[in-house]
Order: sequence, then C-alpha cells, then structure tokens
Amino acid sequence: MTGVRILAKPPGKTSHDVVAAVRRSLPRGVRVGHAGTLDPFATGVLLVLIGRATRAQRWLMPLPKTYRAVVRLGWTSDTGDRDGRLEHTGRVPQELHLPVGELMQRPPAYSAVKVDGERAYRRARRGEEVDLAPRPVTVHRADLLWREGDRAGLELEVSSGTYVRSLVADLGDAYCEELERTAVGHFRLEDADEERVVPLEEALAFLPERVLSDEEGRSVRHGRALAGPGSHQAVRLTREGRLLAVGEPRGDELRTAVVFDPA
Repeated sequence: MTGVRILAKPPGKTSHDVVAAVRRSLPRGVRVGHAGTLDPFATGVLLVLIGRATRAQRWLMPLPKTYRAVVRLGWTSDTGDRDGRLEHTGRVPQELHLPVGELMQRPPAYSAVKVDGERAYRRARRGEEVDLAPRPVTVHRADLLWREGDRAGLELEVSSGTYVRSLVADLGDAYCEELERTAVGHFRLEDADEERVVPLEEALAFLPERVLSDEEGRSVRHGRALAGPGSHQAVRLTREGRLLAVGEPRGDELRTAVVFDPA
C-alpha cells in the first residue's frame, strides 16, 4: 500500500474529494495525500500519494505542470474562472501576449493560499479584502493553439505554484473557461489509471541515484548520514534496485531525509 496513483480528476470535485474517495477504498489507517491541488472546475492529472509515498510529497510538489486552457475573451470573472461572477465587457484583446520566463505573480484572492492560518478563498467568499504578496513563478512555455471568435486555446508549462487563472486574467478582459492539467513532471494524463499504483522507486526516478554498499545501506536504514554529498540536490539512495531512502546534501554529508525501507 505504498506508491502513487495518477488520476484524472473530473470537473466539479475538489482535490480533497478525490483523496477522500481513494482513502475510503483502502484499508483503514492507510495514509493518503496528494501532490498539487486542482481547482474544482479544473480537470486532469492529480497525483494521489498512498502509504509511505505521502512522505515523498516534498519532492513531487515542485515538479513543473503542463496545462491546456480554453480562454473566453471580452469577459471578466472575479475568481478568474467560469465559477465566478461573470461580466461581459466586449473588450476583446487584439493580441494574446503570454509572458515567458521568471516573473512575480500575485496569487488570486480565491486561492488556497493561507492567510493567518485560513485559506484565502474563505475570506474572499465572506467579502473580506484579500491582498496576497507576489511570489516568483516561472512560465517555461506558453503557446497559442487556436483562436476562434471570443475563445482561444492555450498550452502552458509552468513552475509549481503558478496560477494559470491569473496569467489568463492578465491578458486583459479574459477568464479561464476550461483548464486541464495534462502533465505533472513526467506523469502524463494518458497514463492515468485508477487501478495502478506506481511504485515509489518509479515515481521518484527523476531524482539522481546513488547506489549504496551493504554497509551504507545499513546506515541509511537507521537514518544515518553518508559522507560526501555527490550532488547538489536530493538523491535516491538504493541498494540492489530497492529504494531505501532519499538523501539531501548538507555540508560535506548526505543527510538521510526520509527512510522508506527502515531496518
């Protein structure tokens, strides 16, 4: 009961709803989480983490995300999507310029960002003013796929934490009518399968690997650090093809951050 399920979230359900459904299908006491929230109106890839895989969330969450969006032009929405209060302005942007590269983005008021321990969208729904601080995000790629009348299709690859709704709103009078997440890192929508649990060794294959000796394997299983970082990022620590732990560099050591196969 350890691994990652690649699920295709349907519209109208929250990420929490999907996680709760998976939890109900498993034996009592199995931990379940996810690696990246999708808005209720959005669809597509949701990584559901099962068992010890929940401890790998910190490395799965930062993976880049790819989205396909249908944009409605000449309209505004207070939430940036079709579920908000819509207003027809008729002001249709002539050119759809999408910035690429690093930029500062202010999360929308209707977002899951916490303000003094409370989700921003809860405050916004009460009519409270929500002013969130800008944060750095990266747009790796932004392509205009088609444009017809007051609608356009976009494909974007962005860093974790980027709000596509905000990118769309910045086009001018526009909101996100449809949003589908087609990939999270190397996890793709076409690989979604409600029955398959991707082994943790496979799910974390994007991290570099360090193969351990028998002695090093025993140390890691007890949570001990290894000499020499050998990398500037997190590393899979394996023995005979088995994932024992993930290590993180700290000074001249490789600290055992999470042990997945304890002694």
